[in-house]
This record gives sequence, C-alpha cells and structure tokens, in this order.
Amino acid sequence: MTDIETFETIRYTADVVALTTDGNVLLIERDWPPHEGSWALPGGHVDPGETSRAAAARELAEETGVQVAADDLRQIGVWDSPGRDPRGRYVTVAYAAVVPADTQIVAGDDARTARWWPLNGLPRHLAFDHAAILSTATA
Repeated sequence: MTDIETFETIRYTADVVALTTDGNVLLIERDWPPHEGSWALPGGHVDPGETSRAAAARELAEETGVQVAADDLRQIGVWDSPGRDPRGRYVTVAYAAVVPADTQIVAGDDARTARWWPLNGLPRHLAFDHAAILSTATA
C-alpha cells in the first residue's frame, strides 16, 4: 500500500448542545440531506483559519439566532467514528452552553425550523450520532 492510499478526506465540524436553565435543549430540523427533516443539534463546518469553538458559536448563531460567546462554550468531546455521516468521514468537536430559559430562537441558514425540546420529551430519533452527543452533555 502506498502512502497516498492510507489517507482519506476528513471534514472538520463543530456541534452545540444549547441547554436552558429549566431543562430544554435546542434542536434544528434539517433542511437538506442527509437526514433531511430530522432533528439535530446546531452545528456545521469549521471554516479555514477558525477554531472549532469559534465555529460552534458562529453556527449556533447562524442556524438559531442564539448568540453565545465562544469562550462561554464548554467542550464536551470529540466524535470521530468513521461511519457517523453517510457523506464521508466527519470529525466533530461538540460543545455545551447554558442559556436563559427565555432565550428567543429564529431558524436560519440550514435549518428548516428550530425549537426548544424538553429533555424528557425529545424526538424519537436524532440525526447522525447527536443522541450520543446530547447524552454525554447531560450526563
């Protein structure tokens, strides 16, 4: 096997578990494949020259209108299983943020809609491995 055959394209993303002080989590309904119409955590690609923490804050604002300072995000882990995304190899760094219970949201960017969900009343299925990310954030 040559060196070129041992490398794969890896995409770098960031996701955010935004929780309210009264026990809700912010999810977006995806407006594009894969998992179009499924609920997911806000997140997306890390831009060139950007840290994953900065990307997480930017994506949260773009997709939901929720503004959180990057420094207020707490890293909860890295998810890098080879099959976690049907489009190819994606590695995500996930962050958590706690926001006031009355935080207003506005779906934008890649979200069909955005909604606060009670932690004890989540949709049956979340896109990708976001249920595992959420579970880690709330453990």
